[in-house]
Amino acid sequence: MTQRVANALSRPLPYPQPESDFYWQKCKQHELWLRWCKDCNRSYFYPRDICPECFSRNTHWVKSSGRATLHTFAVVHRAPIPALRDRAPYVVAIVELEGGARLPTSLVRVEKDPKALMALIGKKDALEVAFEDVSETISLPVFGPAQQ
Repeated sequence: MTQRVANALSRPLPYPQPESDFYWQKCKQHELWLRWCKDCNRSYFYPRDICPECFSRNTHWVKSSGRATLHTFAVVHRAPIPALRDRAPYVVAIVELEGGARLPTSLVRVEKDPKALMALIGKKDALEVAFEDVSETISLPVFGPAQQ
């Protein structure tokens, strides 16, 4: 068995696969696209051809507005791996996009104070997507306060 071992100082990156190639290509272009189920009439994440709610294959790609609502968050003070130590403290979160898809992400341009972040929970469209270019092939969607 072959095991991929990352250098302790390198940041772990997503590994694109056929079902997610389109997603990562669009992220590299700083566009956020989601899968949409025509039977459930809702979006979902992570990218796959089968809807996780109803198991329909009647799905297609849709471009997201990038507006999101904060669902939950955690302020990370002690990084789980050496590659993230210099980033601490940082905020990880789950945001809800239009159509219902929830996306794990990082929050940027926010106070790392839980009380300040609590004020954002449930506030519709309080966040908007930005992209962090982390390699030649990967740009990660991150979220910050929406511009008014």
